[in-house]
Amino acid sequence: MIFFMQNLTKPRRIVGLAASVVASIAISSGINSANAAALKTSQTEKPASISLNATQTQPEEIIRPLEKRISGTGKMPIPQEFLERSIAQQVQTNSTHYRIQRADMWGLIPIIVVGGVIVCIPIFFGGLVVIGEREVGVVVKKFALTGRGLPPGRLIALNGEAGYQADTLAPGWHWGYWPWQFSVRKELVTVVSQGEIALIVAADGASIPPQHILGKVVDCDNFQDARKFLKNGGEKGRQLGFLTAGTYRINTALFKVITTANATKEGMSSEQLRVYTVASDKVGIVTTLDGIPISEGEIAGAVVPGHDNFQNGQKFIAAGGRRGLQEQILLSGSWNLNPWFVQVEQVAMTEIPIGYVGVVISYVGKAHEDVSGAAFTHGDLVRPGHKGVWTEPLYPGKHPLNTRIMKVELVPTTNIVLNWSARTERHNYDSKLESLTVRSTDGFAFDLEVAQIIHVGALDAPKVISRVGAMQNLVDHVLEPTIGNYFRNSAQAYTVLDFLSARSERQAEASEYIKTALRSYDVQAIDTLIGDIQPPAQLMQTQTDRKIAEEQRKTYEVQQMAQTQRQQLVRETALADIQQEMVKSEQNVSIAELKAKAQIKQAQGEAEATKLQAAAEAASIRATGTAKAETYRAGVEALGSQGYTAMQLMQIIGDRKVRLIPDVLVSGNNGGNGLVDGLLTMLLWNQAGKSNNSTPPIPPETNGELPNSDTVPVIPVEFLPEKENGQIKPPTVR
Repeated sequence: MIFFMQNLTKPRRIVGLAASVVASIAISSGINSANAAALKTSQTEKPASISLNATQTQPEEIIRPLEKRISGTGKMPIPQEFLERSIAQQVQTNSTHYRIQRADMWGLIPIIVVGGVIVCIPIFFGGLVVIGEREVGVVVKKFALTGRGLPPGRLIALNGEAGYQADTLAPGWHWGYWPWQFSVRKELVTVVSQGEIALIVAADGASIPPQHILGKVVDCDNFQDARKFLKNGGEKGRQLGFLTAGTYRINTALFKVITTANATKEGMSSEQLRVYTVASDKVGIVTTLDGIPISEGEIAGAVVPGHDNFQNGQKFIAAGGRRGLQEQILLSGSWNLNPWFVQVEQVAMTEIPIGYVGVVISYVGKAHEDVSGAAFTHGDLVRPGHKGVWTEPLYPGKHPLNTRIMKVELVPTTNIVLNWSARTERHNYDSKLESLTVRSTDGFAFDLEVAQIIHVGALDAPKVISRVGAMQNLVDHVLEPTIGNYFRNSAQAYTVLDFLSARSERQAEASEYIKTALRSYDVQAIDTLIGDIQPPAQLMQTQTDRKIAEEQRKTYEVQQMAQTQRQQLVRETALADIQQEMVKSEQNVSIAELKAKAQIKQAQGEAEATKLQAAAEAASIRATGTAKAETYRAGVEALGSQGYTAMQLMQIIGDRKVRLIPDVLVSGNNGGNGLVDGLLTMLLWNQAGKSNNSTPPIPPETNGELPNSDTVPVIPVEFLPEKENGQIKPPTVR
């Protein structure tokens, strides 16, 4: 009956359990009463006689057990007397039981009622479990009535065994979970926030195969149905599946859920449990940690379809995905990735600048298949997707490439200038190039600077890379030896001076030769330019001296010619000047003759005029003298000689403003400082004399001229005032 109840559903199980308890109590009560009544009756009553006819009313099943019990097999004949006696005893016993049961039926009713009440109270209250809306009930069965235990190696019970139960309790009221048999642990529902994931570790299930490290994904309603997980072959340990954002009812007895809240306790970081984001200008290089091993000779797993960019790990493994580095990359965006299954490294997109192309060298892909043709014998070219150098280059822009399995060589498509000198261009390809040291046919070594301009076409770039591997190798292994050897060889055919003098011819020859040589490498030689040439200093000194001498000689010749021309010019100029003087002389002679004649005429006229003027002046002087004599004679007669002379003297003194009274008069007496006053007065007089240096006024009657000695009477010297340094000496102080 108990075994039957275990297979019932939960509602029927409760009713069946109650009925079984009531029946057990009733039966046990009836048996005890029957035994007591039988003992009591056997002491007071005697057995009644039984007729043989009673056998006719007994059921056949009573006789047959008796026959079997007596004979063992039921085939041996039984004595009639023994059979009748046994039947009589059995009938007497049965009738006694029947009488006892009828007599005690009404006494069992109170017992049944009380027992029902006692049973119903635990049913409604003792076995009740209430689960909240945000909870999950994890059931632990303490013992099983059947006595069966869990199979070895199992933790979760699927068939009612004791231990953790696979089925959980949903929110609501649950009956029949007796405290002495069941323990219900209430756990909160599992919540995974937006932008996060949760990892799962299963505590029970099948063992993970040795070739895998994560448990496979099975249909179990996102780990919410533990029974399905175990029955569908779920594996214990870390799970390939994971939980995305949402709320889940997880049986925590079977599954450990790792979220950002408990990541640190489980040895992980919270960043590992977030939705993985690839930046807009980057790509994600993927390395898977589970799957079958990579094939021998390969470095990355091939692209497999249908796994939604590594978000469905089970499909990846089912499609034959390989563990390790993957050819497929993740583009920019957000991805739900299991960090136990996928590791991602972000790298920048491959950028091809303007003026360049990118030649792709792939280390993975389809089998190598050369498509370069028979004429191209120095390398191989393959189509995109194959292993090798791709025929199609990458043009300027950003390209999402897996740089772990591909290499991109940048090739300039603009003109490249390479300098064999101390100068280095920005591309830096010529950083190791130096000026060429060549030797001429006359044994002189000199340095030569060269500039080479080359161009590589976009479609020729894969061929160049297939030949030499890189642009730097093209410079080091092709251009440097080709150009260097050419100039070393060509310089030996000329002297230094010839090489210098015929530089343009040497440059044209070099350009033509190098164009032909580089054409076989799919490189276009645009031009070859010879720069600075540095010949030996001794040779150049002699050339310089010679050149200077030649230039000086030319200078002297030019100067000589200039002097000769100058002499000729002077001669011609002198002749021209003489001719001019002759003309002027002739003209002057004529002019002189004319002037002489004019002067003669003038002299004659002046002589006549002089004569006439002299006669007039003589007559005037004579008249003047006569008048003065008459005047003097009349004055002397009137005043006398001394009186007239004194009068004339005073007149002269007045006309010339001669001072007769001293300017400084010094006198002394008994109480005065006459000497000091006199000295001061003289100093002031001298100072005034220096500032007034003008000539004495001219009498107005002389018309601005000094009196003539002829017209002024002579005054004796002793009467005139003395002069010193052009000034009239003051009178002597007395």
